[in-house]
Amino acid sequence: MNPRFVTGWVLFLLLLPLMAPAQQHTPMQHERMNAEHMTAPMSDERQWVKVPEVLRSHMLANMRDHLKTLNRLHGLLGSGRFEEAADLAEQRLGLASLQLHGASRIGPYMPKRMAEIGTGMHKAASRFALAARDAAVNGNVSAALNALADVTAQCVACHDGYRVQ
Repeated sequence: MNPRFVTGWVLFLLLLPLMAPAQQHTPMQHERMNAEHMTAPMSDERQWVKVPEVLRSHMLANMRDHLKTLNRLHGLLGSGRFEEAADLAEQRLGLASLQLHGASRIGPYMPKRMAEIGTGMHKAASRFALAARDAAVNGNVSAALNALADVTAQCVACHDGYRVQ
Protein backbone atom coordinates (compact mmCIF):
# COMPACT_ATOMS: atom_id res chain seq x y z
CA MET A 1 0.00 0.00 0.00
CA ASN A 2 1.09 3.53 -0.71
CA PRO A 3 2.42 5.14 2.54
CA ARG A 4 0.90 8.50 1.59
CA PHE A 5 -2.49 6.87 1.18
CA VAL A 6 -2.25 5.25 4.63
CA THR A 7 -1.00 8.47 6.23
CA GLY A 8 -3.87 10.40 4.63
CA TRP A 9 -6.45 7.97 6.00
CA VAL A 10 -4.91 7.96 9.46
CA LEU A 11 -4.99 11.77 9.56
CA PHE A 12 -8.55 11.78 8.27
CA LEU A 13 -9.66 9.34 10.98
CA LEU A 14 -7.86 11.31 13.68
CA LEU A 15 -9.40 14.61 12.58
CA LEU A 16 -12.90 13.25 11.94
CA PRO A 17 -14.18 13.94 15.47
CA LEU A 18 -13.07 17.56 15.14
CA MET A 19 -15.03 17.97 11.93
CA ALA A 20 -18.31 16.67 13.37
CA PRO A 21 -20.95 19.37 13.82
CA ALA A 22 -21.47 20.75 17.30
CA GLN A 23 -24.05 18.90 19.31
CA GLN A 24 -27.47 20.45 18.85
CA HIS A 25 -29.77 20.89 21.83
CA THR A 26 -33.50 21.23 21.90
CA PRO A 27 -34.80 24.43 23.49
CA MET A 28 -35.84 22.40 26.56
CA GLN A 29 -32.34 20.91 26.93
CA HIS A 30 -30.85 24.37 26.51
CA GLU A 31 -33.10 25.78 29.27
CA ARG A 32 -32.22 22.90 31.59
CA MET A 33 -28.50 23.39 30.97
CA ASN A 34 -28.80 27.11 31.66
CA ALA A 35 -30.84 26.48 34.81
CA GLU A 36 -28.14 24.16 36.15
CA HIS A 37 -25.60 26.97 35.91
CA MET A 38 -27.76 29.68 37.45
CA THR A 39 -27.65 30.65 41.07
CA ALA A 40 -30.70 31.41 43.17
CA PRO A 41 -33.09 33.78 41.42
CA MET A 42 -32.50 37.46 42.06
CA SER A 43 -35.22 39.31 43.89
CA ASP A 44 -37.32 41.63 41.79
CA GLU A 45 -37.13 45.02 43.43
CA ARG A 46 -38.93 46.97 40.72
CA GLN A 47 -41.70 49.27 41.89
CA TRP A 48 -45.22 48.02 41.28
CA VAL A 49 -47.43 50.44 39.37
CA LYS A 50 -51.12 49.84 39.89
CA VAL A 51 -53.33 50.73 36.94
CA PRO A 52 -56.90 49.70 36.05
CA GLU A 53 -56.97 46.45 34.08
CA VAL A 54 -58.19 48.08 30.87
CA LEU A 55 -55.30 50.54 30.94
CA ARG A 56 -52.84 47.83 32.00
CA SER A 57 -53.73 45.79 28.92
CA HIS A 58 -53.48 48.92 26.79
CA MET A 59 -50.08 49.81 28.30
CA LEU A 60 -48.71 46.32 27.69
CA ALA A 61 -50.01 46.39 24.10
CA ASN A 62 -48.25 49.73 23.62
CA MET A 63 -44.97 48.28 24.88
CA ARG A 64 -45.27 45.30 22.54
CA ASP A 65 -45.90 47.75 19.71
CA HIS A 66 -42.81 49.73 20.76
CA LEU A 67 -40.72 46.56 20.68
CA LYS A 68 -42.01 45.58 17.24
CA THR A 69 -41.28 49.10 16.03
CA LEU A 70 -37.72 48.97 17.39
CA ASN A 71 -37.20 45.68 15.61
CA ARG A 72 -38.48 47.15 12.35
CA LEU A 73 -36.25 50.21 12.78
CA HIS A 74 -33.18 48.01 13.04
CA GLY A 75 -34.13 46.29 9.80
CA LEU A 76 -34.75 49.58 8.02
CA LEU A 77 -31.41 50.98 9.16
CA GLY A 78 -29.64 47.82 8.09
CA SER A 79 -31.11 48.11 4.60
CA GLY A 80 -30.31 51.81 4.29
CA ARG A 81 -33.96 52.92 4.32
CA PHE A 82 -33.33 55.91 6.59
CA GLU A 83 -36.29 58.09 5.57
CA GLU A 84 -38.66 55.18 6.14
CA ALA A 85 -37.07 54.54 9.55
CA ALA A 86 -37.45 58.22 10.44
CA ASP A 87 -41.14 58.24 9.51
CA LEU A 88 -41.86 55.02 11.40
CA ALA A 89 -40.00 56.18 14.51
CA GLU A 90 -41.85 59.48 14.68
CA GLN A 91 -45.27 57.95 14.01
CA ARG A 92 -44.97 54.96 16.37
CA LEU A 93 -42.52 56.11 19.07
CA GLY A 94 -41.83 59.83 18.77
CA LEU A 95 -43.64 62.77 20.27
CA ALA A 96 -46.15 62.55 17.41
CA SER A 97 -47.27 59.15 18.76
CA LEU A 98 -48.43 60.33 22.20
CA GLN A 99 -52.08 60.61 21.22
CA LEU A 100 -51.99 57.30 19.36
CA HIS A 101 -50.80 55.51 22.50
CA GLY A 102 -53.24 57.22 24.86
CA ALA A 103 -50.50 58.78 26.98
CA SER A 104 -52.92 61.23 28.58
CA ARG A 105 -55.03 58.35 29.95
CA ILE A 106 -52.10 56.28 31.23
CA GLY A 107 -49.87 59.11 32.49
CA PRO A 108 -51.85 59.91 35.66
CA TYR A 109 -51.24 56.37 36.97
CA MET A 110 -47.48 56.50 36.50
CA PRO A 111 -45.07 57.55 39.22
CA LYS A 112 -43.38 60.85 38.34
CA ARG A 113 -40.04 59.25 37.43
CA MET A 114 -41.71 56.60 35.26
CA ALA A 115 -43.57 59.31 33.36
CA GLU A 116 -40.31 61.23 32.90
CA ILE A 117 -38.64 58.13 31.47
CA GLY A 118 -41.60 57.58 29.13
CA THR A 119 -41.46 61.18 27.92
CA GLY A 120 -37.70 60.79 27.54
CA MET A 121 -38.25 57.75 25.32
CA HIS A 122 -40.65 59.66 23.05
CA LYS A 123 -38.25 62.62 22.83
CA ALA A 124 -35.34 60.28 22.08
CA ALA A 125 -37.38 58.64 19.31
CA SER A 126 -38.03 62.03 17.73
CA ARG A 127 -34.29 62.79 17.94
CA PHE A 128 -33.61 59.43 16.31
CA ALA A 129 -36.00 60.35 13.48
CA LEU A 130 -33.93 63.48 12.85
CA ALA A 131 -30.67 61.52 12.95
CA ALA A 132 -32.10 58.95 10.52
CA ARG A 133 -33.11 61.74 8.13
CA ASP A 134 -29.60 63.18 8.41
CA ALA A 135 -28.16 59.72 7.65
CA ALA A 136 -30.18 59.67 4.44
CA VAL A 137 -28.31 62.80 3.38
CA ASN A 138 -24.84 62.50 4.91
CA GLY A 139 -24.53 58.72 5.33
CA ASN A 140 -23.69 59.02 9.04
CA VAL A 141 -25.30 55.80 10.20
CA SER A 142 -23.37 55.88 13.50
CA ALA A 143 -25.28 58.96 14.66
CA ALA A 144 -28.59 57.26 13.87
CA LEU A 145 -27.54 54.08 15.69
CA ASN A 146 -26.44 56.08 18.73
CA ALA A 147 -29.74 57.93 18.71
CA LEU A 148 -31.60 54.61 18.55
CA ALA A 149 -29.54 53.37 21.51
CA ASP A 150 -30.78 56.43 23.43
CA VAL A 151 -34.35 55.28 22.75
CA THR A 152 -33.75 51.76 24.02
CA ALA A 153 -31.85 53.10 27.04
CA GLN A 154 -35.12 54.71 28.14
CA CYS A 155 -36.92 51.38 27.69
CA VAL A 156 -34.30 49.63 29.80
CA ALA A 157 -34.50 52.29 32.52
CA CYS A 158 -38.26 51.96 32.77
CA HIS A 159 -38.32 48.17 32.73
CA ASP A 160 -35.52 48.08 35.32
CA GLY A 161 -37.46 50.27 37.71
CA TYR A 162 -41.15 49.49 37.23
CA ARG A 163 -43.69 46.79 36.55
CA VAL A 164 -47.43 47.10 36.18
CA GLN A 165 -50.06 45.20 38.10
